[in-house]
Amino acid sequence: MHTRRGMLAIGAGIGVSGCLGTIGDDGSGEGVRESVTLLLNWNMSGLHVPYVAARENGFYEEEGIEEVELESGDGSDFAANQAGLGNVEFAISSSDQLLTVNSEGLSPLAVGIVMQRNPNVVFADRDEFGELTDAEQLEGATVGSGPGMVRTMTEAFLDHHGVLDTVDYVDAGFDTVQQLLGGEIDAAGGVFSDVVDAEHQGAEIDVLEIQDVVPSYGHLITTDESFAEEHPDTVSAFLRATARGAVWGIENPDEAIDALVDVQPELGEVRTNQADKWAEMHGGYMRSETVETEGWGASASEPWDETYETLTEAGVLENDVDPDDVWTNEYLDTDDEYISEYAELTET
Repeated sequence: MHTRRGMLAIGAGIGVSGCLGTIGDDGSGEGVRESVTLLLNWNMSGLHVPYVAARENGFYEEEGIEEVELESGDGSDFAANQAGLGNVEFAISSSDQLLTVNSEGLSPLAVGIVMQRNPNVVFADRDEFGELTDAEQLEGATVGSGPGMVRTMTEAFLDHHGVLDTVDYVDAGFDTVQQLLGGEIDAAGGVFSDVVDAEHQGAEIDVLEIQDVVPSYGHLITTDESFAEEHPDTVSAFLRATARGAVWGIENPDEAIDALVDVQPELGEVRTNQADKWAEMHGGYMRSETVETEGWGASASEPWDETYETLTEAGVLENDVDPDDVWTNEYLDTDDEYISEYAELTET
């Protein structure tokens, strides 16, 4: 599918392009590369509005990046690995996967945080479960989630509230929402976009936020540490344009979803769903005290430390890793209005 500024590889089974050849940037940090690839964490959705908006409005192009290829991914773990292997210039991953992949010997580096709050939640259908207001209500319930970090975060949440040993915890695979609505499980561990999907099927959903127990970063922009060191101008340019895309998408939500559907027409069939995911994301997950004081994209130590402790206690990390080594704010241009004034520009 060809668009004005690049191509989108559809589907999870992609061939990563591996386009790290020198284009526009001589490798010394001078100049900006004319072409880069951004590997998404999953198939394109309303959660990816900032990148689509930046590309389709020419914001990357204005920064000197003439072509940005967006590729669908196969999970945040895959994205972090591909960035760490140097197969793509940029990828969308999460803090838990950055720590995990770094513990395995690669060096993907978080250079910009898009989702400042942990997107994981525990939720239930009010018609089936009753109103869920407190984790202690889950005692004796059947709780299901998919595998991987959603399960790790959900287990940490339940353990914190002292109910992990009392629930019947099951692997719901990638069909968590349907199993919940079908009555096969009483409550589910997932992410906020799963809640949007359930609500679009007519369910009244109650939510407990894992952020309250495990502060952690959701979507973030990562690149290989060596690429960032060799091409700092490109990294900073990419971040400036993405921040501008995020602001534009918040200020122009209908046009932002139009752009998304133009790039991936099949999303037109679930347009309202995608619009609601974007609204939930920017309304509840892209702001923080760090953003208000340091600007869009900035990391703080505490969420990284909390995520590291959670993963360590769960035995997820293959080797020890210093959480301070996997992120940096160095490439965020604090003189740029869309970065430095993001909080003010997006106040509602």
